[in-house]
Amino acid sequence: MAGAKNHDYHILPPSIWPLFGSMSALVMAFGAIMWMHPDAMPAGGGAVFLIGLGGVLFTFFSWWGNVITEAHAGDHTPVVQLHLRYGMILFIASEVMFFVGWFWAFFDFSLFPSALAPIEGMFPSKGIEVMNAFELPLLNTLILLCSGTTVTWAHHALIHGDRDGLIKGLWCTIILGAIFSCIQAYEYAHAPFAFGGSPYSSAFYMATGFHGFHVIVGTIFLIVNLVRAYKGHFTPRQHFGFEAAAWYWHFVDVVWLFLFVAIYVWGGWGAPVHGG
Repeated sequence: MAGAKNHDYHILPPSIWPLFGSMSALVMAFGAIMWMHPDAMPAGGGAVFLIGLGGVLFTFFSWWGNVITEAHAGDHTPVVQLHLRYGMILFIASEVMFFVGWFWAFFDFSLFPSALAPIEGMFPSKGIEVMNAFELPLLNTLILLCSGTTVTWAHHALIHGDRDGLIKGLWCTIILGAIFSCIQAYEYAHAPFAFGGSPYSSAFYMATGFHGFHVIVGTIFLIVNLVRAYKGHFTPRQHFGFEAAAWYWHFVDVVWLFLFVAIYVWGGWGAPVHGG
């Protein structure tokens, strides 16, 4: 038969989502530029940004919904699943490169403070009070490490066909992730320095804030998997969606450990401590 499938690859039908998603991202970028430069741009940048963001989120929801439908239709053969794994690994590797950039900036400032001579030639800058690494940051570190344990518990429960353990493990991980985000928001609200106050504060907020964004994305990823777990989408043999979320969450864990040691502990060593 002409339409018979005699290969392991999934031939995708035409899809509107790549075009719609890229156009939405373009609108979102223009909106952000208009929003951040109100004096030089027309008014309404915030609204344009939100419209673009809504389009991007709608693309995510619809496109990933199509992927789930394809999985249930049996289109994700072992070869396709292998390629999905390669894709997720490459995605996480690209995310690692983002953080390499933030770490590079931080270490460049801290190891070569003479380059900051036009400012003050020291790092952190004079007058900056750093966070006490062994208060809220240490608590957040323990919370995130515990969340890595609970997502591993959920994964092992799924492999052994324990749906109840899977759901409980996901709930625990999501709650811990939400607590982490709330504590970090509290820390930012009570931080003794502003974003643009010094090279230290800029590097601090960019690195920890970018990680905080990833925690929020990972939490949403896990919530989607929790809904799918309730619907019975996963089996011990077919659950790459969950595996991808678990990989992403462990990546977030590891990055935070580097951030905690490099920025909170080593970066603030010898500087005045806020509230100390």
